[in-house]
Amino acid sequence: MAKTKAIYVCESCGGHTLKWQGQCPDCGEWNSLSETVASISAPRGGHISGYTGEPQSRALSDVSEEIDPRLSSGISELDRVLGGGLVPGAVILIGGDPGIGKSTLLLQASAAMSDRLSTLYVSGEESLRQVALRARRLGIGDSAVDLLAETRVEAVLMEAEGRKPQVIVIDSVQTLHTETLQSAPGSVAQLRESTSQLVRYAKRTGCAVFLVGHVTKDGTIAGPRVLEHMVDTVLYFENDAGSRFRIIRAVKNRFGAANELGVFAMTGDGLKEVRNPSAIFLSRHEEPVAGSVITVAREGSRPLLLELQALVDENHGNYPKRISVGLELNRLALLLAVLHRHGGVAMVDQDVFINVVGGVRINETSADLAAVIATLSSFRDRPVASDTVFFGEVGLAGEIRPVPFGEERIMEAAKHGFKRAIVPAKNMPSQIVPEFEVIPVTRLAQAIDIAQGR
Repeated sequence: MAKTKAIYVCESCGGHTLKWQGQCPDCGEWNSLSETVASISAPRGGHISGYTGEPQSRALSDVSEEIDPRLSSGISELDRVLGGGLVPGAVILIGGDPGIGKSTLLLQASAAMSDRLSTLYVSGEESLRQVALRARRLGIGDSAVDLLAETRVEAVLMEAEGRKPQVIVIDSVQTLHTETLQSAPGSVAQLRESTSQLVRYAKRTGCAVFLVGHVTKDGTIAGPRVLEHMVDTVLYFENDAGSRFRIIRAVKNRFGAANELGVFAMTGDGLKEVRNPSAIFLSRHEEPVAGSVITVAREGSRPLLLELQALVDENHGNYPKRISVGLELNRLALLLAVLHRHGGVAMVDQDVFINVVGGVRINETSADLAAVIATLSSFRDRPVASDTVFFGEVGLAGEIRPVPFGEERIMEAAKHGFKRAIVPAKNMPSQIVPEFEVIPVTRLAQAIDIAQGR
């Protein structure tokens, strides 16, 4: 019979000892030993314990191709980020700053699912009364969600074995602890072992598990990095300081696209879905403003209209400033060099600031052209037509390169009332868009002339 005991494993070299020491005896690294659980099986009669003599592997061709239907969370924006809904047996880790709305979102999702799926909400930070008060404030106090206030993972799994829920929400995983370890809740060993037990339960029973995770001051989920490797999906909640809008982004998803985006608005009644997120990221100035340009970025499977704002001002110091919010800073420096070499505009004595409105971070190159045009518009104090959108990658040789899903981006711009798009020549749509002009460009100088009305 297998027995368990605690050992201490070095995070640097993998060596282990039976007692904690300040220095690893194998590699000499300091403070690298962390507690973990070892399973020791005593051999019987020279045979491996638990081995029956029958092979357990299966041929890939013999595995059933049937796909389990996804389970809707009842919140379409959350389903979108998850890749179409919950996969039975999936483990989802969701992190974000304190007070951003993680518990609110999962409580609302639990209530929405409770009329179709048996749901267990486990709170390790609040009492049942506090959870019930929050549910009534959100208008979901009459839902059929089962509540449990518990921090011992063995007790949580025992309750789950009895109730057989289809969905479990753990709020939060940092509060859980297992009896097999002596370390405090939230430690590396406790997080790893508690999550491991929950993952094994989810895979064995087909129950979908949500884990709420705390984040560090750097914005990453607290605990060992292996935590994100153990789960199937990792979601991050983000928001712009002072904004009521919340963005939930998938950074890892085994069952869907990564970088998928969902947008919510925080209200007095909880989180509300934003069905048309492009509308909240556009300022819609009454008159054209210098330095403001609209682009079409793609987040996951969704095209988004975003406003890029640039401010170019005379530098009064020794070194010009380059500050970028929502766009990679190194990318901005590269674009300014291309603008100088192939556009004939030097900004070596100018401070350049770039901001993507709404707190969205653009992780693709489609915003290159819009960033260059916005910077030039601010530098020359010449507004760009407000009914025009720009997208395309700017190459180091001054060429305008195509980007994926160009036709979908154009259709999104037309749907929101824009009349013209300046795009790479290879992104020309295969069919004419009614009442919409698409202007192809191949070089940066050509795009600048068109944007400036030459």
